[in-house]
Amino acid sequence: MIPDHYFDEGLNGSLYPDDMKQLNTVKLVYEKTQADYEQEQRDMLSSQDGDTCETHDQFYRDHKLLLVLFRALAVMPITRSRPGTITFSWKSRATMYAISFYIVATVVVLMVGYERVMILRSIKKFDEYIYAVLFVAFLVPHFWIPFVGWGVAHQVAIYKTSWGKFQVRYYRVTGENLQFPNLQTQIVIISVGCLLLAVCFLLSLCALMDGFLLRHTTAYYHIIIMINMNCALWFINCKGIKIASQSLSECFRRDVNVEISAKLISRYRFLWLNLSELLQSLGNAYARTYSTYCLFMFFNITIAVYGALSEIVDHGFGFSFKEMGLFVDAAYCSTLLFIFADCSHKSTLKVAAGVQDTLLGIDVLAIDRPAQKEIDHFIQAIEMNPAVVSLKGYAHVNRELLTSAISMIAIYLIVLLQFKISLPKADS
Repeated sequence: MIPDHYFDEGLNGSLYPDDMKQLNTVKLVYEKTQADYEQEQRDMLSSQDGDTCETHDQFYRDHKLLLVLFRALAVMPITRSRPGTITFSWKSRATMYAISFYIVATVVVLMVGYERVMILRSIKKFDEYIYAVLFVAFLVPHFWIPFVGWGVAHQVAIYKTSWGKFQVRYYRVTGENLQFPNLQTQIVIISVGCLLLAVCFLLSLCALMDGFLLRHTTAYYHIIIMINMNCALWFINCKGIKIASQSLSECFRRDVNVEISAKLISRYRFLWLNLSELLQSLGNAYARTYSTYCLFMFFNITIAVYGALSEIVDHGFGFSFKEMGLFVDAAYCSTLLFIFADCSHKSTLKVAAGVQDTLLGIDVLAIDRPAQKEIDHFIQAIEMNPAVVSLKGYAHVNRELLTSAISMIAIYLIVLLQFKISLPKADS
């Protein structure tokens, strides 16, 4: 996060004193307008003040329900410990609850997992063995929770707190509070949908797949809900950044149409850099979580598609319950993976597009030299800070991730199908 004193220097233009000296001298000659007084009042606000952040942190208020659900699932025990600040502590009540919930859930998962492993060991046929692997694989994310949830909770708390600081700075620069229209309603609908989707998915697999008993589903509910909620959380974070980018672009275009000055462009440049940093911190905070998330999806899609193709090769298009169950699993994981990559792609497209169009539309011959320099600095900042969500360098989350996943899955499917074809020859 850009330090407050550094951000203030950028807003006040003190980073370029030689360029600003003449402008500030001219400004003192004229009487200050009402807008100038309002700007001075906003500049007195500090993003380090918790009460100020609490007042302007609309994003937290809108997506608070998601954070509560993640605490209830014992996945991310972060709390609003004081105004404007989200923290994580191993000694907090939320963490104690998470550990207790996890211990109870682990007992249930191990009991069901033992039965699934026994079924797996009793299977001799390769295709049946592959099907049984799916049910064991869906239990694995439970054991990742301490690593991908609690292990990154501190970084996630810093990222969430940064949203409050950014919204204070947004208000200081634009004079408006950042709003997220209909976001809270969407989150309620998505949260309820995640719960219902998990129930429907497990019941459909129970009905369609042989050997998947109803009592076994008790070990899977919190896992499937967690998987759905992780996708929803990523979608909401990307949507928040997309809305912030569009709002910043609109305010920048509005203010440039009124007056083009070096100080104005400098203020928006630092605000945009803050937004770009927020985008990068999203990927860094959740890198461990969503790296394992993608690997899990790749594995499940590959196994499910192979199982369905294997059934078709052996028995033709019979549309058996087993085929339908495998297709449901593949479609479910593919949809979540698509949402994960597509929403990131759409949000990154908006980060620089609107601001860059406004900058390129300015007639540089009609403005003074300091303003021209600031435009050059702004364009250079956009070029040097590309809008890309990176999971700490392991992968860029965009539509190219989907094409890479399809290529990788296709390669493994070819290998598995070749292995299947070679089995009868080996038996003979």
